Amino acid sequence: MTTWTLSGFGDEIDPEPAVQLAVLSALGARHIEVRSAWGTNVVELSDTQLDGLAEAVSARGMAVSAIASPVGKVDVTTDDGGELDRLRAAVAAAHRLSSRYIRIFSFYRPAGVAPADIRDAVLARMRAFAGLAEDSGVVLLHENEKDIYGDVPQRVADIIESVDSPALRVAWDNANFVQVGVRPYDDGYELLRPHLEYLQVKDALMATAEVVPAGHGDGQLLRTLTALRDDGYAGFASLEPHLANQHHLGGFSGPAEFGRAARAFTNLTASIGVHLQ
Repeated sequence: MTTWTLSGFGDEIDPEPAVQLAVLSALGARHIEVRSAWGTNVVELSDTQLDGLAEAVSARGMAVSAIASPVGKVDVTTDDGGELDRLRAAVAAAHRLSSRYIRIFSFYRPAGVAPADIRDAVLARMRAFAGLAEDSGVVLLHENEKDIYGDVPQRVADIIESVDSPALRVAWDNANFVQVGVRPYDDGYELLRPHLEYLQVKDALMATAEVVPAGHGDGQLLRTLTALRDDGYAGFASLEPHLANQHHLGGFSGPAEFGRAARAFTNLTASIGVHLQ
């Protein structure tokens, strides 16, 4: 039987890490993805807060799958040094929380500016990010967030292949592809599978962009999961439901809706013989 490792964005459940960990544990997860704790983004947590979070995770017998940083989720004209500083903070959090993965993004563009016009600036910054990651012993996961440079499969591939670093890989998000008019499996799977290292789980409706539980939207989740199973994928599957609220820095579900999202995903994976641990 194929086995994947279940994780989830803790702050989709509650601001308090103890509640995040308790709910994830009750759902069968032994990992957490850290975007914020106590209402503070992971790149702004103090050393004392990181120590406390590490202790809470360890006390539960759990581990951190990834640091869900906001790095690169800004206009590309923003001062480059600030984003490098945020990445250094994310690296410090990854080291303290014993995670090798850090999620990043590839920048918004000013209104009226075409993606092609920011390509050089994006690639220069992504190369700098990858160089820092290589030196730090971490792996960056580029998420295909809507309206950034890498929001469609062709531009995601352009980033990964142009930077050409073992420290820059793909975090695949079906819902985000749907929200920019992409059929994830049909339009992107073959192109991006060689670079895919991490699965973020949510779904969405093409007509309205509404986020829905896995398998309830137009994100071709079942086809994607089946292909990943057949291709030998053996990594993380991280729940990011966004069922109660969605905003530019993330989303929220609450314990009940997070549980509904987890059950929907578990039903999909069980139907194709994938075990979650």
